[in-house]
Amino acid sequence: MTELRAAIDVLDTRLVAMLALRQTYIERAAVLKSERGAVRDTARIEQVVGNVVAEAGRAGLSPAIAETVWRALIEASIAHEYDAFDARASATA
Repeated sequence: MTELRAAIDVLDTRLVAMLALRQTYIERAAVLKSERGAVRDTARIEQVVGNVVAEAGRAGLSPAIAETVWRALIEASIAHEYDAFDARASATA
């Protein structure tokens, strides 16, 4: 069990690094979008979730887990992007 937990910890470290990179892309999107209303893009959300669920099936990950995790990730990312957009707007006002 100790070895398994250590392997999970290593994987978690890699996931955090990948999510940090994803966050930098979210922050860049906040710079590129000219309107706050463009932050939430329902069509894009569904496209991303669909892509992830399809990839989950190919990779052997439960599609239900993938969808749940990505919807939570997307909502947290949207909240972060709103914060970044608002900070940028405040700085230029």
